[in-house]
Amino acid sequence: MKKITFALIFALTINSIHVKADEGMWLVQLIGEKTYADMVKRGLKLSKEQLYSMNKSSIKDAIVIFGGGCTAEVVSKEGLLFTNHHCGYSNIASSSTVDHNYLRDGFWAKTKKEEIVCPGLSVQFLSKIEDVSDSVLARLKDVKPNEITSKLPGILTAMSAKASEGTGNEVRIASFFKGNQFLQFTYVRYKDVRLVGAPPESIGKFGGDTDNWEWPRHTGDFSIFRVYMAADGKPSTDYKAENVPYAPKHFLPVSIKGVNDGDYAMIYGYPGGTNRYETSYGIKLKVDIDNPSLVNLRDVRLKAMHTEMIKDPAIKIQLASSYAGIANYWKFFDGESKQLVKHNVVALKEKEEAAFEAWAKGKSEYDNLFPNVKSAYDAWRPYAKGRMYLNEGILGSPLLGFCASLKMMEDAGAFEKNPTSVKTAYDNFFKGENVTSDKNILALVLKMYHDDVDANQQPEAFFNTLKANYGDLSKDETYQKFANDVFANCMFFNAAKWESFIAKPDTALLHKDPAFATALAFSSNFKSKYNKYYTDFIATTYALNNKYLKGVLEMKKGQALYPDANFTMRLSYGNVKSYNPRDAVHYKEVCTLSGVMEKYKPGDYEFDAPAKLIELINNKDYGQYIDKKTNDVVVSFITTNDITGGNSGSPVLNAKGELIGLAFDGNYEALSHKIAFDGELNRTICLDVRYLLFVVDKLGGAKNIIDELVLSK
Repeated sequence: MKKITFALIFALTINSIHVKADEGMWLVQLIGEKTYADMVKRGLKLSKEQLYSMNKSSIKDAIVIFGGGCTAEVVSKEGLLFTNHHCGYSNIASSSTVDHNYLRDGFWAKTKKEEIVCPGLSVQFLSKIEDVSDSVLARLKDVKPNEITSKLPGILTAMSAKASEGTGNEVRIASFFKGNQFLQFTYVRYKDVRLVGAPPESIGKFGGDTDNWEWPRHTGDFSIFRVYMAADGKPSTDYKAENVPYAPKHFLPVSIKGVNDGDYAMIYGYPGGTNRYETSYGIKLKVDIDNPSLVNLRDVRLKAMHTEMIKDPAIKIQLASSYAGIANYWKFFDGESKQLVKHNVVALKEKEEAAFEAWAKGKSEYDNLFPNVKSAYDAWRPYAKGRMYLNEGILGSPLLGFCASLKMMEDAGAFEKNPTSVKTAYDNFFKGENVTSDKNILALVLKMYHDDVDANQQPEAFFNTLKANYGDLSKDETYQKFANDVFANCMFFNAAKWESFIAKPDTALLHKDPAFATALAFSSNFKSKYNKYYTDFIATTYALNNKYLKGVLEMKKGQALYPDANFTMRLSYGNVKSYNPRDAVHYKEVCTLSGVMEKYKPGDYEFDAPAKLIELINNKDYGQYIDKKTNDVVVSFITTNDITGGNSGSPVLNAKGELIGLAFDGNYEALSHKIAFDGELNRTICLDVRYLLFVVDKLGGAKNIIDELVLSK
């Protein structure tokens, strides 16, 4: 295997740029001269070293991984963090009670003593990046291509563990260009992070699912936290009362000058995942089977949860975080499929593949590459729906999902070796479990599985028994009666039975439990009969994609290529920019509080707003946060930046590196962005930092937070 070294990747970034305008989530340490020159041409006023430096303070030192899947930024010399409301949502929800409902009412700490500890929440600062491609590829040299996917994770884990040994840091090695390059990232983790402020949910989620992924957008999607360190300056390993606010190497000044159409905009963050080098065969599978299955299954789960959430504030708090996570990508994948079809992305990929085959003609290494890709997809395609219906349907029932996790614990010997982990898993499940919604979910997804999955792939004995005991499999009531019995007779809702079991685990008794037996019937059916096809599919396509990208890098040598997003620090740049989504329609680059009033519906689940906000708007009490062009407060703006999930909470910076907003969404017209970037319609939806400050100051009365910032006026 030819090595794709650090030097080669660097060479790819410094020559002529052939990506579409504004496309690219660039590795911050590999911004080439041509790319940097283009940034300057677009308006950037900073040096490359101010953007990224391993030895001196730079913007990268103000950017953190927030929790497990978002980005946040340090905005004060005392470790204050801004991120999205939906990123802090689970922590706001877990801090809430019916009596102190911070989701509904918001929360503002007026002193540091009032800040709320968030158990389990941490942030990570990037410390160092090293190219370890030679070391990884040397270890893979004698591994058979179809064994790489099974052995590579262990290799990377062992290398990471060795690199972090004795340092107190965390090391993770990430794969780039489908396994043609490997970079090692060193992080410093801080585990004492506290909630400082959050707007009421009617601001933080204004517009709800209706406005999700849509422009115009009027959502105040922000929350505020603070990271703490030990008194001696070392990373905090846990909450301690004596911990002190983190002293950052760099923090972002905040600009309240506002934005104009055409202004330079730059976004740092941790985009979670794209697949821009996907083949046409992968896109066909996604559009035909994977996405429609996921959307339909999540739709019924969300409706079952929503029905209960609107009945009781306590249930809403209980299910809020889970519901939000399911809903976000339910709408995304629906839109993604539509945009991939609308823009005929399969045909575009086929054209790219034809060009590759023409280039590769006579190069034996690439003989039959795409015929082999086709064969791999043809072999897996008949089983793809069954796997999706298992994971998003059957195991989408929280009860059955928990039972599946118990099976994994049983297989790992946790009942004997680590019974505390079993009890903790149960406690976490029980805390978030709403029986009524889950019972309805189970009934619905069982019927969908029976109706939609190939009958020859179903656990035959299960449905035969269901029919014999509960009735006609075409009727909804058959599945509802079964679900009622499962919940009535399983041990997990009977305290005496569960305590007896956990005191002396009896796996034979566990296997007789109706909930566990149901989960096992479906998971074992797939695992014993069809998982081998999935394993072969993943191994084969990994090897073929690795070879394809190796060829692409050779074919496009000298062009600027960026790797797929993989939750490593990236930078994208573009401009604030209005757009025309369709004929005779023009979308301005900003939304204002006037638009909030146009959408406002008192008492509505999605479009209600706090009485105090309405009062401020009616009185035009905007203070220093008013936008002089609109004579209003700008709530949000759009840019042409290239982002994806994981960038939530990312700072949007102006040409001087000052914070002007927080990225929080993409637009529906370009939801194909994980697969294909749309250079005309792609927009990033950003919270205007002036609206954030307006809510903190005027609505929350938390002037202490404002005073902590360095404002550029």
